[in-house]
Amino acid sequence: MTAAMSRADLCNNLALRKASRYLGATYDRALAPLGLRATQFSTLQLLSVHEGMTITRLADMIAMDRTTMASNLKPLEREGLVTIEPSATDRRARIVTITPGGVARMKAALPLWESAQAEFEKKFGAEDAARMRAFLEAVLDTGFDPWAE
Repeated sequence: MTAAMSRADLCNNLALRKASRYLGATYDRALAPLGLRATQFSTLQLLSVHEGMTITRLADMIAMDRTTMASNLKPLEREGLVTIEPSATDRRARIVTITPGGVARMKAALPLWESAQAEFEKKFGAEDAARMRAFLEAVLDTGFDPWAE
């Protein structure tokens, strides 16, 4: 490490979080006219493809702990975009389902998301963006268990 480089310059976590905040704010701004944040849009997208899933399964798909996922679902439930009900087979589990209003909001937001996506890929490069997604997906296979109890 040279004198000009600090540990912060070499920190994988800091680099990832900086990029995440930067890109996340870009998508948040794009989706703001429909009252959605990027994380909420992603949640609605997943729920529109995977009909009714447990909070735990949804959290796993988004790489988030269950408690945070449950908190993030509350505003979507208040707005009537999702429902959260006890599972018929396991009363401890809660099933999240997108509502017709949630589908409509997600579909209305899709062109805004597509525009942000296209702008990023134009500026960053579509091939680099695809490689970035693959590298980031590989991070999830490193063997860490960040939410283990």
